[in-house]
Amino acid sequence: MGVAIKRWLSAFAPAPVGVNGREKILGVLGALLGLFCTEWVGRHALGAASPWFIAPMGASAVLLFAAPASPLAQPWSIMAGNLVSALIGVFCAQMIPVPGVAAAVAVALAIGAMFSLRCLHPPSGAVALTAVLGGPSVTALGYGFALWPVGLNSLILLCIAVAFNGALKRNYPRRHADPAQSHHTRDAAPSTRLGFSRADLDDALAQRGELLDISKEDLEDIVLSAELRASVRRFGEVSCADIMSRDVVTVQEHDPLDHAVRLFDRHRLQGLAVVDANGRYAGMVSQADVLARKARPLLLKPDDAAPPEPRVADCMRSEVPFATPDLPAIELARPMSDALHCVPVLDASRNLLGLITQSDLVAALYQMTVSSHSPVNSEAGLQARPLANSPAGSGAHATKRAA
Repeated sequence: MGVAIKRWLSAFAPAPVGVNGREKILGVLGALLGLFCTEWVGRHALGAASPWFIAPMGASAVLLFAAPASPLAQPWSIMAGNLVSALIGVFCAQMIPVPGVAAAVAVALAIGAMFSLRCLHPPSGAVALTAVLGGPSVTALGYGFALWPVGLNSLILLCIAVAFNGALKRNYPRRHADPAQSHHTRDAAPSTRLGFSRADLDDALAQRGELLDISKEDLEDIVLSAELRASVRRFGEVSCADIMSRDVVTVQEHDPLDHAVRLFDRHRLQGLAVVDANGRYAGMVSQADVLARKARPLLLKPDDAAPPEPRVADCMRSEVPFATPDLPAIELARPMSDALHCVPVLDASRNLLGLITQSDLVAALYQMTVSSHSPVNSEAGLQARPLANSPAGSGAHATKRAA
């Protein structure tokens, strides 16, 4: 019995807040700035005779500045939630003569309306309550209470939150990138065909059936990040330097496209690294981009005697993700399975050290997987038997590191 009581009491202990010190300070400063400006603008716009500032704005400030990633803190939630709840509160105050009953009904209806409109915002429950129990000054405003102070307070606070969070590079309003699907087909992305997928998350949330104060996209990112950390812990000894190709075929920005085409054919490549005149990395050019550029007709100027010869720089991509030599190779698995065909490996001075293709990564993952399941001689710390058909080069090196 004592153990059961102790377990029950432990449920009341405060849960740790997974927020760093910087975010805590920003939440405090943001709420201070937002509420000060909201009160100042409302007081000067409406005058001291009107209830220009309402208490629920304090609760809204907590969400907008301390938890801007929450679905409950998004613009639609604060604006629609507060306005709808204010209208419902005024309606209940006018139709139900008993204040206590009117307050309870107003909050209940406000929650139902917010669920239906997908604008759940906890402070809006206090807005509905204020509309009923706010006193003679609120009652005198009638349905105008929804426009001011509620609408005005909400809009000012929202504008300040957008500016404040934007200046600090916070993702607010919350924007989510669409899942990568480079081939524009109905097939799921390769990285989601085995293991964790969006469908698994949807099923788990549907089975749980309760509201979680986190968006589905953020929850998916957290799960994938945790999976990556577990993979790095298991296979993190194998770095990009272990599996990269070092003898890299390169072109320069001013080389003719025909030269790049010949290199693609000779070396059977899908991508070429581009370097500048000093040999430093400048970007990547893919076989598909080169062929598309050569197939596109050239626009001639009136004074051109002959069309200009297309160059590598005409279809080079300079903003291509890159890796560093010490980056765990396992971190490239997901992005390279969905979109990237090859990743350059650069040092701190952006000098090209090597290139990792999908073939390099597949070979390394195969070696790491087989190595992790191979019998190991505990005394010597070596594999008890060699791998059949073990490829030489970077793949074999990756196996030694993983073992």
